[in-house]
Amino acid sequence: MERTHHCNELRKEHVGQIATLVGWVNSTRDHGGVIFIDLRDREGLTQAVFRPEEGQEAAEISHHLRQEDVLSITGRVADRLEGTTNDKLATGEIEIVVQEVKILSKAEVLPFQLDKELSNEDLRMKHRYLDLRRPRMSRNMRLRHRVTKAVRDHLDDAGFIEVETPILSKSTPEGARDFLVPSRLNPGKFYALPQAPQQYKQLLMVAGIEKYFQIARCFRDEDLRADRQPEFTQVDIEASFVNTDDIIGLIEGTLTRVFRDALGIEIAAPFERLTYQEAMNRYGSDKPERRFAMELTDLGDVFANSSFKVFKGALDKGGVVKAINAKGFACVTTGQINRLTELAQEAGAKGLAFIKVEDGEWKSPIVKFFTDEEKAALTEKMSIEEGDLILFGADKWETVCEVLGRIRLEVAGIQKLLEGNTDFDFLWVVDFPLLAFDEEEGKWNAVHHPFTRPKTEDLHLLDSEDTYGQARAEAYDAVLNGYELGGGSLRIFEGDLQTKMFDILGISKEEQKVMFGHLLQAFSFGAPPHGGIALGLDRLVMLVCGESSIREVMAFPKNNKGMDLMSASPAEADFKQLREIYIQTTVSDKKKAELGA
Repeated sequence: MERTHHCNELRKEHVGQIATLVGWVNSTRDHGGVIFIDLRDREGLTQAVFRPEEGQEAAEISHHLRQEDVLSITGRVADRLEGTTNDKLATGEIEIVVQEVKILSKAEVLPFQLDKELSNEDLRMKHRYLDLRRPRMSRNMRLRHRVTKAVRDHLDDAGFIEVETPILSKSTPEGARDFLVPSRLNPGKFYALPQAPQQYKQLLMVAGIEKYFQIARCFRDEDLRADRQPEFTQVDIEASFVNTDDIIGLIEGTLTRVFRDALGIEIAAPFERLTYQEAMNRYGSDKPERRFAMELTDLGDVFANSSFKVFKGALDKGGVVKAINAKGFACVTTGQINRLTELAQEAGAKGLAFIKVEDGEWKSPIVKFFTDEEKAALTEKMSIEEGDLILFGADKWETVCEVLGRIRLEVAGIQKLLEGNTDFDFLWVVDFPLLAFDEEEGKWNAVHHPFTRPKTEDLHLLDSEDTYGQARAEAYDAVLNGYELGGGSLRIFEGDLQTKMFDILGISKEEQKVMFGHLLQAFSFGAPPHGGIALGLDRLVMLVCGESSIREVMAFPKNNKGMDLMSASPAEADFKQLREIYIQTTVSDKKKAELGA
């Protein structure tokens, strides 16, 4: 190596030694002709000083250095002068008095300063190689490495074998759009990039691998958001001859090791478990954020005989009336109420009823419909006090939970209830419904995926469509601070039960043969009971790093339009390339302009 030490290594015990460092110029300072620079590599900073009497040529060169020039410096390690030490730097007690300097690479003027946060994300993405030099991003990349290593080490210690599965596979219905890849050797046919290695890992169980894992690249062509990218990484795990407690115990051990190895934090296990029903009833979400209160309260008993038609009508139709108490938020503005109403309507509500408690008075057009008994019961049940804002939902159970769950998070954001909160709240959500009916499509869909095992005691519920919605899945989600870290389940391993599930989902016998024939045939040769889980690695690292977007923990992410601005990807292919794979584009220039392509 061209260096003798890295830029975070030299200490007082090295004083008097000759050292060679390499790195980037982080900053320069001219103190009356004596030039100081901070030299940076990925490990940290070291101050270097250029004095003519120590190295005339080096001192002359130092006057022409600029930020991000790449240097090799050689010099004497010296104590800093009294009063000039820097307690914020690990190397803050010493400096290098430079005797020789080599400019390995000159830097042009930067498009943005690396020592300041930048709100223009597109500019950061266009020059991502510069963005990654910033200390925060460098820290994120190193934490990602430590998280991944901790996962691998724990699973290796537990006897799991890392096996790679194909990237070019087959398109099957798994919940999101596939990315398709045309085959040159098989004209008119397409591979699909895997949304997850689901079928492959189940086939590995049939193959007798017993304990498999993979740091797997996955691809989904779906709308993007802060915690979603078209290509992402998951920790994919599958094991044979296990039950739910086995998988949950394995993941709790993995996550506690991740936080210990990456952050030096001890996480208490086992984690609390909530049923899906309880999570939705209390928090309006199957990935509940529990670091603030504001739980949903059922008010069906309060308004069972109400003269307020909206509430009474919902209850008479078998629905529910629920509410949340935003303590101290009666100061809500008209604009904020409008935003909350929009959220409610997006989630399926017709509107948003509310009561503001100000100056000892309940301010709301709905209060006139309440009896004194209803007001007293509501006050007691909701713990209503001066300054509170009560927000209501009245509709089908699913709709009310969804509406108030979203409202709850929005209000917490407005009130900054989690500002400065550094707690890690882990939990499991279990006993999910197996199936959900899609009224638009007029068919039943799997809540997780078609391979999820029903609870044994609920198998009989699959004999009649009237009871499909009551069947529970042997499924479990790991949740941290309102984010789903990962989801998994025990799997169907019997061919007849898997065929029955496909039938319920409306997959014809012919479609079953084409899309899943290989899996059904594999089950016919002796398949072990098995189950697994997939953790979102990017999301896990995001939470470890304290970030709010997975783009901050991925080296080269796409923007919110799925574009890589640095390499200008995706890009058009030339005619010859398209001809070789028998593809002809039909997108007009007008359509491209409409799409912003």
